[in-house]
Amino acid sequence: MDGIDETTRTELEAAVFRRLVSHLQGRTDVQNIDLMNLAGFCRNCLSNWLKDAADERGLALSKDQSREHVYGMPYDAWKARHQGEASPEQAAAFAARVEKH
Repeated sequence: MDGIDETTRTELEAAVFRRLVSHLQGRTDVQNIDLMNLAGFCRNCLSNWLKDAADERGLALSKDQSREHVYGMPYDAWKARHQGEASPEQAAAFAARVEKH
């Protein structure tokens, strides 16, 4: 992003992150395993990356807090409301993907 100062770039990236999180909060039909199989990351990854960024800056952010921020509710509540059992096909695709790493 040539010609954009560092502060503006950071603000743009933050806006994109917020939009992605909001989008995923609205797409509860999309399971984490589907995200992992297709994109190699999921909501848990985003929450872990958020916690890692806080840790790097010495900020107190628990795993539960970072998950609640990404999921828009406590993780256990999200799982109970929205997470289904992985199909055999989803599980097989996930296992095949993991073996590549």
